[in-house]
Amino acid sequence: MSESETLLKLVQEHLDEFCSTQRQDFSSISDDLAPLVDYTQSLLVGGKRFRALFCYWSWVGHLPGSPSQSSQQKALSAEAMVGIAASLEMFHAAALVHDDLLDQSDTRRGQPAIHKRFESLHSTSGWAGSHERFGVAGSVLVGDLMLGWSSEIFGTALLNAPSAEVSAACRDEFSRMRVEVMAGQYLDVVEENAAITRPVEDAVGRANNVILYKSAKYSIEAPLLIGAAFAGASPDQLRQVSEFGVPLGMAFQLRDDVLGVFGDPAVTGKPAGDDLREGKRTVLVGYTRASLSNSVGKLFDEMLSSRELTNEQVGFLQQTIIGSGALEKVERTITELASQAMAALNRITLEPQAMAHLKSMAEKVINRQA
Repeated sequence: MSESETLLKLVQEHLDEFCSTQRQDFSSISDDLAPLVDYTQSLLVGGKRFRALFCYWSWVGHLPGSPSQSSQQKALSAEAMVGIAASLEMFHAAALVHDDLLDQSDTRRGQPAIHKRFESLHSTSGWAGSHERFGVAGSVLVGDLMLGWSSEIFGTALLNAPSAEVSAACRDEFSRMRVEVMAGQYLDVVEENAAITRPVEDAVGRANNVILYKSAKYSIEAPLLIGAAFAGASPDQLRQVSEFGVPLGMAFQLRDDVLGVFGDPAVTGKPAGDDLREGKRTVLVGYTRASLSNSVGKLFDEMLSSRELTNEQVGFLQQTIIGSGALEKVERTITELASQAMAALNRITLEPQAMAHLKSMAEKVINRQA
């Protein structure tokens, strides 16, 4: 078993044990609380886990070359890193719950989204009231609960931090990550609703700002920074990490946007053109709108705002995006950002094995199909 595989196994075990403890605690209160843990745990199985891996290999890469810790301290630090990585995966799962609700997305990884599961629970139980409202309430509460659990796992892990300074640095990065994600989520919601009232020529800039804070920073940069901070990285080293993490995170999300419009449902686990049905104001859409005449642009906006798009309408929007040159521009931007990220990575002094893993992972997140 490789070092990465061992880490992911330990992270899964950590999350399973944590959920088992929460299940026991909840069972002493009420059996009705079981879905809170069951639905949480369902999101913590599988997935790419690259946030955990970016954090881990950044930590390994920045560890001091000289033996500055005892063997016991090293063991405690390694155990703490598993907890930190697990907390990032819990945070990511929480973000998915809220994101699916805000986007009114019915599926996640080919399975019903959490709010749809709560809707089903309500309807099959024969309860009074609206199953849609119950679905919203349940998913909000589960997402909030998971955010709290993420912080709890993170805080417990930092009890074994090598120093108070390292612990404080990690907490700063984690807190910044939480705030930035919420800011990005809100900007995303605003853009979906306000885009038709704002200048078309500014749409790409606004979309880039959304993906920077909603996804790029928390998906790539923050895990890298937290891992480096836990290794005791200096401010200059953290700056270098950001120079690698931000462009890679942007390239990652732009690839996600392409898959959200053109991805294979059998691979992505979401319907074809799902981002179009959700009315996502992505960079792809921004470039497209900037190239359209007023009349065609108005039709494009009207169709993009409809949650009931037919397959034919999705096909029309896809072809409009391709014909406008937007897809080509985004693919070119992904290539440029990837080159920028790899150049920044090569400027960082890292342990060789960690450098190799980070390069390999960077290539995978850019070229992924799901």
